[in-house]
Amino acid sequence: MNKRKRNAGLIVILIIFLLLLLYFFSVKKRLKSEIVISADYDSVETAEPVKRLYGIPVDSFYVEYGRISKNQNLSGILSGYNLPDGCFNKILEKSKGIFDLRKIRHGNRYTVFLSVDTLYEVRYFVYEHTPVDYILFDLTDSVAIEARKKNVNIVTKTATGTIKSSLWNAIMDKNLEPELAIELSEIYAWTIDFFELQVGDSFRVIYDKHYIDTIVAGLGKIHSAYFRHAQNDYYAIPFVQDSIESYYDLDGNSLRRVFLKSPLRYSRISSKYSHSRLHPILKIRRPHYGVDYSAPVGTPVQSIGDGKVIKVAYDNSAGRMVKIRHNSVYSTSYLHLSRYRKGIKKGAYVKQGDVIGYVGSSGLSTGPHLDFRFYKNNGPIDPFKVEAPPVEPVKEENKQAFDSVKAVTVRRLSSF
Repeated sequence: MNKRKRNAGLIVILIIFLLLLLYFFSVKKRLKSEIVISADYDSVETAEPVKRLYGIPVDSFYVEYGRISKNQNLSGILSGYNLPDGCFNKILEKSKGIFDLRKIRHGNRYTVFLSVDTLYEVRYFVYEHTPVDYILFDLTDSVAIEARKKNVNIVTKTATGTIKSSLWNAIMDKNLEPELAIELSEIYAWTIDFFELQVGDSFRVIYDKHYIDTIVAGLGKIHSAYFRHAQNDYYAIPFVQDSIESYYDLDGNSLRRVFLKSPLRYSRISSKYSHSRLHPILKIRRPHYGVDYSAPVGTPVQSIGDGKVIKVAYDNSAGRMVKIRHNSVYSTSYLHLSRYRKGIKKGAYVKQGDVIGYVGSSGLSTGPHLDFRFYKNNGPIDPFKVEAPPVEPVKEENKQAFDSVKAVTVRRLSSF
């Protein structure tokens, strides 16, 4: 009897266990189903990324594009849209210290963001001052103006070329950036005369190229360069010394040279470089792209740097003058001379400090003086604003660091 009761109890317990087990699996299945349904719901509701232009959601506005027309200003552009009364006065006020509205350039791009309602009001206006810099005018609530920059992607490139006629043509033949020719001529200005390049000369260069989205935004840093000229190798090794980065050759000598501060040893400045000076004889205002040094007739005039004499002539206004090309970038002129030093003629070579002539008052001049002119890439510049580049070689204490940079640079330039 007791045995029967015991068996009946075990059966009851087993039945209860099975019922609990079935309940557990039914609950788990239902929860799993709810989770799956929830996941499906979320996947259906996931929104696509918002498209933005200058950080503004494009889909929220009507967007119009344009370019600044000749003699057009911001007021003229905005007058064609539904701009609230008094808004432009606020723009004038808020732009102070951020952007001079008078500097809006003909041909530059602008973008207008307009409300999608029937009022068609301007909400944002963007003016692109450069390919990188733009001005954002926020007209949504109160006027806010902000100068911003686009994200610039920097890609390191390599380039090689062989000279057939000129560096410029070699750059163009390879469809490279024209700025490369200018940059290389600057780096090697004191080492290679680019007017004397030979057929078969070659170059290698590692440089940065800037992109905004997929549009080329210009040339960046020149990391290193190599030039093979007249059977000689010329490396440009970048190295930072005394917080200044410059280019050096394999021996650690600077690729740059410095000019003399003045073409006269004893003199005083009587007139400086000016874009508008009252001419002492003609009594009219016109540019004076030189520095006048007042000195007695016969004072020796010296070349401020090594170079080749490219002009010795008498000009009606300049009088007796000498022009010297120092390299493919810089040249200088010496005007109103009384006479030339013996041997100074077109094609002659001079060294820094050599006397080329003597102070006089020839040409259009009120008295004895030297009119000294400085040119960079054939354009006049203020002699006092010419940067004096570092010419000191790599210091002994920096030689080990320089040798490491040199080894990496040479290896990279030889790898392509």
